[in-house]
Amino acid sequence: MSFELTIIIPVYNEEDNLNRVQQEMKQFLSIAKKKTKILFVNDGSKDNSQALIEKICKDTDEFTFISFEKNAGLSAAIKAGFDYTNTPWVGYIDADLQTAPEDFNILMEFTGEYDLVTGVRSNRKDSFTKNMSSTIANGIRRAFTHDGMDDTGCPLKIIRTDMAKRIPMFNGLHRFLPAMILLQNGKIKQTPVRHFPRVAGVSKFNLWNRLLGPLQDCFAYLWMKKKYINYSVAKQG
Repeated sequence: MSFELTIIIPVYNEEDNLNRVQQEMKQFLSIAKKKTKILFVNDGSKDNSQALIEKICKDTDEFTFISFEKNAGLSAAIKAGFDYTNTPWVGYIDADLQTAPEDFNILMEFTGEYDLVTGVRSNRKDSFTKNMSSTIANGIRRAFTHDGMDDTGCPLKIIRTDMAKRIPMFNGLHRFLPAMILLQNGKIKQTPVRHFPRVAGVSKFNLWNRLLGPLQDCFAYLWMKKKYINYSVAKQG
């Protein structure tokens, strides 16, 4: 049986989380509703992440990796994951495991009808400042995109791979994945998933890149929407 889903795990200085990632992802592989493999994307980590990733991939056939020469950011890591995926579906989850791999099975229930399914973090276990800044950022983004999504920052999504590969990524566009699927006339869905406190490592985001960065990205999205090329081939000879 061939693989149906690739789960991308972007990694930047997450050495304290990777052993837990291996354990929880292996457990998920045994219960996944689609046959699944894992793709680590090491975004230029400066700690011991790469050595741990290589050991994990050597120990388990379903785990593979690519490693950047230097840090390029989350959007680049997700874009690279899309580029290196060869399964019908692609998803991603953060290495901090504040969302549960098992909840991919919740998202998979909707893949018969939708092209992107994203989680919405219920009862978020983050600080007041982080929650408030995310709420404001999501409100700003919805006003620009009208995508109807409440939590595009949720690090638990699955997307039809052929549509993911057509997304013209730029820095910050990981927040606009549902909107970019809508530009392709795709169908999107959000559904509640669990959320947990971070138990190791540190967050890579601050007030600037949660609020002001997304606001700048909204204007880039509007430019892209105006220029976006979308076509459908009716016949080929």
